[in-house]
Amino acid sequence: MQWFGKGSDNIEDGRGGGGKLALGGGLGIIVVLIGLFFGQDLTGLVSQLPVASDQANVTTGSSPNDDPQKKFVSGVLESTEQVWDAQFEQMGLQYQHPTLRMFTDGVQTACGGASSAVGPFYCPADSKVYIDLSFFEELKTRFGAAGDFAQAYVIAHEVGHHVQNLLGTSEKVQQARGRLSEKEYNKLSVMLELQADFYAGLWAHHAQNLKDFRLDPGDLEEALTAANAIGDDKLQKQATGQVVPDSFTHGSSAQRMYWFKKGFETGAINQGDTFNSERF
Repeated sequence: MQWFGKGSDNIEDGRGGGGKLALGGGLGIIVVLIGLFFGQDLTGLVSQLPVASDQANVTTGSSPNDDPQKKFVSGVLESTEQVWDAQFEQMGLQYQHPTLRMFTDGVQTACGGASSAVGPFYCPADSKVYIDLSFFEELKTRFGAAGDFAQAYVIAHEVGHHVQNLLGTSEKVQQARGRLSEKEYNKLSVMLELQADFYAGLWAHHAQNLKDFRLDPGDLEEALTAANAIGDDKLQKQATGQVVPDSFTHGSSAQRMYWFKKGFETGAINQGDTFNSERF
């Protein structure tokens, strides 16, 4: 993909502010594998992890031109802003832009503390997307999902959680938690994650029509490869050698690819009702 815009100003750069997180190897691996893309309800999981604060090293709105990674991230974020501005306007609503915070090793959020082992995530309490950019290398080397569009899919997925937060979908799922069994809630969590995948596909559908955006050959395949690599079934198989569908939180590889592709092919937000779909 190629982006020719100036980039989003809604970037906080807190990289390099923290020390190394003291995590046991086993715990770190488990969190990476089953906490990957943990877009909701980070309290209770990440708040238990010791992290180093990066608050003293924040820069906002600075030029990304001298930092290729920051330039890429700010460009993807700007394209999501343009796509969702238009989508919300069509619904008679105003889209509130999220902030994307880059960090190193660990970060304090309104949802609690988080280490980079959790992977990219969205905190609804402060409307921020958080990412340690070293995850992109992990995505490439550990999960075999290389390419800039695979990385863009990661960001668009987390922005999809922000859309769910603004539309009230996340709150409804959270309110249901207390009256559901763990198995039933896990199913709702999967539906929420698959809808975020759909929203990422919807972003890609409309982004290719933006004046400053261009898809390259193979971009769609990169996103689908990433979606396949982070399915619960594949991650569980890698971590434990077993697949336990009742404990899924994000969806199988096939489900994640299906919903991203549906979003990309339709570009219609009303086609992303994963909660009432037979394709689950």
